[in-house]
Amino acid sequence: MSADSTMDASKPVGFSSGVAGRPTAESMGEALLGSLLDRAHLIPPRLVGPLIAQEIQAIGGTEIAIYLQDYDQVHLQPLEGSGLVGERVLIDSSLAGRAFTTDTPVEEDLADGSVRMYLPMLDGSDRIGVLALRLPAVNDADRRLARRLAGLVADLVVTKSGYSDTFARFRTAQPMSLSAHLLRRTLPPLSMTNPDVELAGILEPAYQVGGDTFDYALNGHILHFGMFDAMGHGLEAATMASVVLAAYRHGRLSGMGLPQLHAAMDRTVAEVFPGRFVTAQIGELDTERGVMTWINAGHPSPLWIRDGRVIGELTGTIARPIGFGGASAHVMTAKLEPGDRVLIFTDGVVEERLEGGEQFGDARLRHLLERTTSQRLPVAEAVRRLSHALTAARYGRTSDDASLLMIEYKGPPRDDELAANLMATLRAGQHRSGHLNVQRTDEVG
Repeated sequence: MSADSTMDASKPVGFSSGVAGRPTAESMGEALLGSLLDRAHLIPPRLVGPLIAQEIQAIGGTEIAIYLQDYDQVHLQPLEGSGLVGERVLIDSSLAGRAFTTDTPVEEDLADGSVRMYLPMLDGSDRIGVLALRLPAVNDADRRLARRLAGLVADLVVTKSGYSDTFARFRTAQPMSLSAHLLRRTLPPLSMTNPDVELAGILEPAYQVGGDTFDYALNGHILHFGMFDAMGHGLEAATMASVVLAAYRHGRLSGMGLPQLHAAMDRTVAEVFPGRFVTAQIGELDTERGVMTWINAGHPSPLWIRDGRVIGELTGTIARPIGFGGASAHVMTAKLEPGDRVLIFTDGVVEERLEGGEQFGDARLRHLLERTTSQRLPVAEAVRRLSHALTAARYGRTSDDASLLMIEYKGPPRDDELAANLMATLRAGQHRSGHLNVQRTDEVG
């Protein structure tokens, strides 16, 4: 039965709030987010930035900037368009960069009493960039709306990126090789976080990578992961890596176990690229039990980190690289504790030659790894800093791809996985007091 035409149309008559304190009439926040969603469906990608600026200005925001991370994760690049401001900034030395690296809003108190907010734009947990805006004053209600708005902006950028080069052009800070373009188009999101597991990867050199790639998928309580390093460099290596990645995904979707996956990839490389090979590390993490299983096909042994210290390697019988044909593989197993991290890396990380001919080596990697992980940074930021520290320690030398994939086991699934307040409780941006976590500019340094 339809509602009486004389009833107040601003209040729903079918929907009702089952949560105490949640309004049934449209609030300002709902109006803003709803308007963005309604208008964004058919808006062309080039107008996404101006649309966001227009909607924020309509509710009192000014000086709106949308920053996207560049591909080597050194700078934040401003989106351009009507109503938008902003200049390119370094991630490591800017307020916008601080919001990006900590996944936490940063507030700058201005002389006239207004506040400039820098809000991390997260697509799920993948770091897209930073939304900046200025408000005349700020309280927790403003912070809550701004955080949700930044999340919606991130979703819009990711969705529209699927059929436009608009955002990729703003993210590209220098020319990218054809091989790097090919591999980047095949990558999953560079980071993923949920209450049970956290993961992040990075490919270096960002604009010239030629043969490294990685993949992962969280299916049920099993995290599947793989890192691959194709023989050679450039387009041929990138093509081989892409084919191996496709074979890995095909086998995984078909329900193959690790030995069957290894055999399928081995056959594919042997048939398509005779005489060539790919080293690989493929594995699974059972988040209910904390058990990691893996096959190492000619890859460096992953490092096992606990409480900021490297406690060992994930060792065992190493199979021949993929592509030699007919190779058998042994599945190894380790039991992780909550908080343990595992770093998987390609040989270019440790085999790079320094001035004088000395290899960079495993000891230097362990030292830099402990230096970055002892701060208990989020995995995505730990990987970013480690990759840049490795590049600096090699004085910028990169004769081979040097890629990283880090996994943190956070613990078994909770019994209350669908509790209404679970995400709020787990969110890094929330204090015990209930106030939304935010960094003031006097805390930034």
